[in-house]
Amino acid sequence: MSSIAFQSVFKRYGAVDAVKHLDLACAAGEMLALLGPSGCGKSTTLKMAAGIEQVSSGEIWFGERPVSRLAPGARNIAMVFEDYALYPQMTVWENVAFPLKVRGMAGQPAAARVGEVLQLLGLRQMADQSVRGLSGGAMQRVSIGRALVRDPEVILFDEPLSHLDADQKVQLRAEIKRLQKLRQVTSILVTHDQTEAIAMADRVAVMNHGVLQQVGAPQDLYERPANLFVANFIGEPPMNLMKAAWDGPRVVGEGWAVTLPAARRAKLSDGAIVAGIRPEHVRLLPPGTAGDAQGVVSYREPRGDADVLTVVLDDAGGVKGGRMVAEIPGPAAFRAGDRVSVGLDVGRLLVFDAASQTNLEAAS
Repeated sequence: MSSIAFQSVFKRYGAVDAVKHLDLACAAGEMLALLGPSGCGKSTTLKMAAGIEQVSSGEIWFGERPVSRLAPGARNIAMVFEDYALYPQMTVWENVAFPLKVRGMAGQPAAARVGEVLQLLGLRQMADQSVRGLSGGAMQRVSIGRALVRDPEVILFDEPLSHLDADQKVQLRAEIKRLQKLRQVTSILVTHDQTEAIAMADRVAVMNHGVLQQVGAPQDLYERPANLFVANFIGEPPMNLMKAAWDGPRVVGEGWAVTLPAARRAKLSDGAIVAGIRPEHVRLLPPGTAGDAQGVVSYREPRGDADVLTVVLDDAGGVKGGRMVAEIPGPAAFRAGDRVSVGLDVGRLLVFDAASQTNLEAAS
């Protein structure tokens, strides 16, 4: 088990910087998720850790050992790929045993190691089956077993659940998390799926355009996003992000206004701002009820235990009303066309600098 650290790492393809000035650490025994949209640099970062891609500048450390100039085989890593990368002509047992065979381990020691891993993964009953006939979830468990069997310092997961259906994803998320904690193996997970990252990782590193935006525990990213990109990328439905301005202690938006406590307002700078609030922190009340805005429901999306409603706010103070999304317990009584009063949880309202796009309170 080893920690991993990226120190001022760049990856360039000609004039294009795929990864820029990456400083990021994964503690020994931790699972760190690299999360972001396609092209953000997360897969390139994983490949540099594996040695598949060369670092353009900077250094990668496994514990106290610099590895940037080491071949993949000298790094003692294992990878789990999205397409399983199994040997179709082999059985489950033979696939899991293959890394030991390559390293010259055979006989009872190898059999004991393979048997232990198959038991951990619930694969003992299908050990003699060909992998050709297995479900996607079972094939990915075989792939994970092949990674675990030789006790690597680091396991790198490259979109391991992307080919699975919803039920298999839920089961395998829990299985990977259980095994990773049981073995205490340092792991990096690449994914574009925030649910996957939040469910499996101890910490999440959000990337965009090759730049690390924020790293922290999932709840920290959700409650205290460092900037507008993280605020919008984390959370479903996405955060309401709305143009706003200061009017003394009040934050005034397009058809809404709230008053911040004096102590909180005193910490915030003047200038153009963007206000953010999660849909679950927006309340919908009967029309005419005192609130922070008034408006009309334009769309209702039932989601079982919750409903997501879009509200078009009334014009106020000569400013055209904007739109706001609310997530409320379902089934909601409100329907499209209904007038409503809107209440905002001011304690949950975030304030971002419009120019730098940073969270003003996270930076203070």
